[in-house]
Amino acid sequence: MEYSIVKLVHLLGVILFLGNIIVSALWKAQADITKDPVIIAFACRLVNMTDLVFTAFGAVLVTVGGIGLFHATGIAISDAPHLTIGISLFAMAAVLWLVGLVPLQLYMSKISAKTVAAGETQMPAIYAKCRKLWALLGLVATALPLGALYFMVVR
Repeated sequence: MEYSIVKLVHLLGVILFLGNIIVSALWKAQADITKDPVIIAFACRLVNMTDLVFTAFGAVLVTVGGIGLFHATGIAISDAPHLTIGISLFAMAAVLWLVGLVPLQLYMSKISAKTVAAGETQMPAIYAKCRKLWALLGLVATALPLGALYFMVVR
């Protein structure tokens, strides 16, 4: 593949990936502030949906584009420690997202859907605990790829 096409794929992936994780956190935080189970359940569903469509697809594009850039430029990873750091940070974010955030998001979505279905007007206490853990894990899972972006661009 031509360098400029691979670079475009990589950058599009970065935009989709980082854009979605930042915007989703904002949507979810704003929904939680309302304390309205209907709004919270809607936000949880959207976070799950947009993670699948934008975050996962963005991660695939970042990965494919990154591998393509290695091939297009002929850079050896051993010659570029900044790339090793960036790739490592991106990989840690992916693991945290897959192992921590996604299962937690699915659980929070079930809790909120059950709360709405039961006609309750307040979220259960377990949801607040999950929300705090999700916020902490999400902060780390956002900082890691932002760090990767720094190492990829600034060197």
